[in-house]
Amino acid sequence: MTNKSYGIIGIVTPIVFLATYIIMSSIRPEYSMFTKAISELGSLDASNKWFWNSFGYILTGILISIYAIGLYKNITSTKSSKLPLYGILLSGVFMTVSGIFPSDFDNRQSTTMLLHSVGSFGSYIFFLIGAFTYPKQMRKSEYWKQAIKPTLIFTWLTILFGSWAFIFPNIPALGQRIVFFFYFLWIFYTGIKLFNHRKESPVTNTV
Repeated sequence: MTNKSYGIIGIVTPIVFLATYIIMSSIRPEYSMFTKAISELGSLDASNKWFWNSFGYILTGILISIYAIGLYKNITSTKSSKLPLYGILLSGVFMTVSGIFPSDFDNRQSTTMLLHSVGSFGSYIFFLIGAFTYPKQMRKSEYWKQAIKPTLIFTWLTILFGSWAFIFPNIPALGQRIVFFFYFLWIFYTGIKLFNHRKESPVTNTV
């Protein structure tokens, strides 16, 4: 696959997630973005739960993992640390896990809820690992240097808004949406950069 192909995947992935979220939340009039967790769209008692889990989490996670490979190939050199690759790739894998095991908010100690939580938290933790280790690799490229500041801002904002529920307990779920927004903005932004990047041809001496 080419850089443009991987870049398209990075651009399309957030759109797939957003479109699925809009469709699923709009057909449930009682669902509130301020008080209901995103995972409740695919909880055990939710109608059409497998539509959300299949497209919102499983497909999105698979696309992120595929995208992670292309992004790493473009940014890093052959002997670079693989932490950035593993971070974003496993973030996608764990998001897929959270879709395979639906949430169960009526029984938070159930096996499916515990595995769903492992997938959710694992996805975010590995994202942080990837996002915080990429700048070191980006500094080696004149093109990718420009992406360091924006991507770090997006990453730190996910952490900042992660504390939203403790500050605004009456509308805890809104903070989760903002965290997801900056998570996918990181992917969308780097996807655009990857799509537009043309690696320089090696310089050759001519006689």
